[in-house]
Amino acid sequence: MTPAPRTDGEHEAPPTLPLLLERNARLHPDLPALSWQEPGGTGSSTLTWRQVREHTARLAAGYAALGVGRGDHVLLMMGNRPEHWLSDLALVRLGAVPVSVYGTAAPPQIAHIARNCRAALAVVEGAAQAEVWAPLLDDDGTPLERLVVVEPGQEGRHFPYAALRAEPLPEQFGKVLDTARPEDPLTVVYTSGTTGEPKGVVLSHRHVLANARALDEVVELPPHVEHICYLPFAHIAERMLGIYLPCHRASHVHLCADPAAVADAVRAVRPRQFFGVPRIWEKLAAAVRAGLSALPAEQQRAVEEAMRVAREHVGCRERGEQPPAELEAAYARSRERVLLPLLAAGGLDRISWAASASAPMPLDVVRFWAGFGIVIMDAWGLTETTGVATSNSPRTGFRLGSVGRAVSCVRVRIADDGEIEVRGESVFAGYLQQDGSVRSALDEDGWLRTGDIGRLDDDGYLWITDRKKEMIITSTGKNVSPALVENTLKEHPLIGQAMVHGDNHSYLVALLVLDPEAAPAWAAAHGIEAGDDPAALAGHPEVRREVDRAVAAANSRLNRTEQVKRYRLLGQEWGPATGELTPSLKMRRKVIREKYATDLAQLYDD
Repeated sequence: MTPAPRTDGEHEAPPTLPLLLERNARLHPDLPALSWQEPGGTGSSTLTWRQVREHTARLAAGYAALGVGRGDHVLLMMGNRPEHWLSDLALVRLGAVPVSVYGTAAPPQIAHIARNCRAALAVVEGAAQAEVWAPLLDDDGTPLERLVVVEPGQEGRHFPYAALRAEPLPEQFGKVLDTARPEDPLTVVYTSGTTGEPKGVVLSHRHVLANARALDEVVELPPHVEHICYLPFAHIAERMLGIYLPCHRASHVHLCADPAAVADAVRAVRPRQFFGVPRIWEKLAAAVRAGLSALPAEQQRAVEEAMRVAREHVGCRERGEQPPAELEAAYARSRERVLLPLLAAGGLDRISWAASASAPMPLDVVRFWAGFGIVIMDAWGLTETTGVATSNSPRTGFRLGSVGRAVSCVRVRIADDGEIEVRGESVFAGYLQQDGSVRSALDEDGWLRTGDIGRLDDDGYLWITDRKKEMIITSTGKNVSPALVENTLKEHPLIGQAMVHGDNHSYLVALLVLDPEAAPAWAAAHGIEAGDDPAALAGHPEVRREVDRAVAAANSRLNRTEQVKRYRLLGQEWGPATGELTPSLKMRRKVIREKYATDLAQLYDD
């Protein structure tokens, strides 16, 4: 298996995103670049790289006619739809700076971002979004002057998106396009704001393409590989995986407009690569476990044996050993006869690179997928590091439970207090200020303090302990990593989500959420009729007894300070729409603590 090509003939890859697009249209004009499902299930559409070049040139002319020029910030609030992807590239071709905003952002966050980046134009999806943004047009403190509305017939008094491509290409317009320099800003990505106001991370073409080259050194992918694009474009992971890396690799993006439908998209596309934040891998694992639990006992035993062989095979690879011939043959038989048919049902049978990042991956989930021969190459990084700074790799080695070794464009070290520090080519320039300046967050030697706590082992693998600001300090002065405790609790399939609490208390308590896929299957297997009602299941005595056993089992693997003394079981899953998770599916601990303040207080009542 060879990585996707990184060079243009005899020469190095172009140094800016527009030049990469031009190269793709010239060398791979008829290869698919972007596919999506039409609204209402009326079929699918695809653009080739040549068509993308032509389409974005027309769009760029439309944006230029609205006054957008080099260096201007333009705000984009849309789902994963072609208008978002194509507008992003069109604006970059103009030398403008696209800034995607989370669709779940609250009005105060939107106002903060609009003021901070001084954008005069915003492109929004439909009437509902326009209604939220419209007050900013009359706000003297916000430079926003115009809205473009994408959905036909919903623009009202605002500019219709369809009119952008109606503009004729001005004479000599080509001289305006594709003139960006490597050091120019490519985008501003606003941190999702688990605490405080979002900060604008300024990333240049040089930052992004340095990271792209480094990632290609650690993955094994066929040329022009497909990518299922379902995370918000406001997240650095999807900007890299769904926009920048496809331009770098001339690969094929499949847009998934509804993140809840990602499992359906995987079945349809059968991708060779798949990236999922930990919660996505957890949900996929829960669905597979539920299906396995419904198999006859004899088939379950056959699957368990096949998974045992696969884990043994993965263990050899993890240790850098060549699997013995007998194990290799047993794994080949198990994979062909048992594992691949099960994976094919979910569209995962062609996976050659599986990855995760954004939050600590529960080790039991990693081991579960290893039982299918799928090694989730966990990675770590920040928006400020242009995404991945360390990664496990099928080419250079992996350690299950770690987040891998530093990619070639950065260096990583551990400070005296355990905080991870990083510097290198893909580390950002700084945070955007309202006056247009960029405030550096690096020390005098170029090191960035990341806020994450971890350790480096003797082989250079990084192991994440926790977020520095999220460490729990008990009333006895002991430090506890909540992520460690939470992931241990979630090893039981009934527990889908967990949040541990205990700052300034003598012991830990937890809020636990039943897994919406695994809990009904468990209930059905145990003859419980309330399987379709999460609230009823959370209060069912049999479910409570099983969760008691799960908490006891987790406590047996934790030290005394880390053990959970009391918990509250919830039936309603947390998510971005209800505010407990960020759009990238990370926990908003402050929001959860405030929302369940009474429950948490009661857990400490004597």
